[in-house]
Amino acid sequence: QNSLRLPAFAMESETPAESSQPGKIEKPKKADFRQRAHCNPLCDWGDCYPVSPDHVDWSVHFPKFFPGSGVESDALLLNTSEYPIQYPDGTVRPECSGKVGQHQVRFLDVGCGFGGLLMALSPKFPDKLMLGMEIREQVTNYVGKRIQAMRQGAEGTPSHHNVSVIRTNAMKFLPNYFRKGQLEKMFFCFPDPHFKRKNARRRIISYGLLSVYAYLMCPGGLLYHATDVKELHEWMDQACEEHPLFVRVPREEVADDPCIDAVTSETEESKRVKNLGRFGHEVHLSIFRRVGPGSG
Repeated sequence: QNSLRLPAFAMESETPAESSQPGKIEKPKKADFRQRAHCNPLCDWGDCYPVSPDHVDWSVHFPKFFPGSGVESDALLLNTSEYPIQYPDGTVRPECSGKVGQHQVRFLDVGCGFGGLLMALSPKFPDKLMLGMEIREQVTNYVGKRIQAMRQGAEGTPSHHNVSVIRTNAMKFLPNYFRKGQLEKMFFCFPDPHFKRKNARRRIISYGLLSVYAYLMCPGGLLYHATDVKELHEWMDQACEEHPLFVRVPREEVADDPCIDAVTSETEESKRVKNLGRFGHEVHLSIFRRVGPGSG
């Protein structure tokens, strides 16, 4: 069995951003990570991805949960050109790949953007491993450095050891990372609406992709989708309602769900849309439960 081959720089703690106050750890600035807002998810990818979930070593992303991994808690392995991952040819140890043991990624933020949802949910669910997946290179680097700063104690006590981020194309490679029935929650917050009819197949929620998500989610798992674009909201709702493995969750059933406020108020996009115009825009949110065949 082979372990994940770490680049030499990944084994060492990154130098925090310079600060005018000695000893203070600075968070990254978005202005230093500029990139186009949109990316074509259907383009050919030559980037690195694992052969299967057995080839993913989660200990390098969540070292605090895997004592003895030998990886610094603030090491950056993001699958970007600046912070690459080299997935092994052979399988990794079962306890590190999630094949055995209790430490598996349970929450997935697809298209995590600048990481606002991950940062908000981390302290609310400290025992849950959460992963953000983002297709844009520089945005992924920003989120990685944002998590790194929190792990180094940018706000006092080191925190956010249960969240991480990877650059990949979630429309193509989710089954390469996750096992059947592994995920408890999936979040799709303010995805690209792809307004042109010819680009509708690029939308992250569709009837076909929902079958992939259903495969990866455990029975009873929750899928959240949010947007300020009403037409896209109706599209996603229709796809979920027509799929036999998802049923809508009435809002009263999840009135106390802390994820709702995080999705509608804590992400960068939710804050932006609420400040648009004189009164802001409405955030459309729906929640669907993963059900088994014939059970709903």
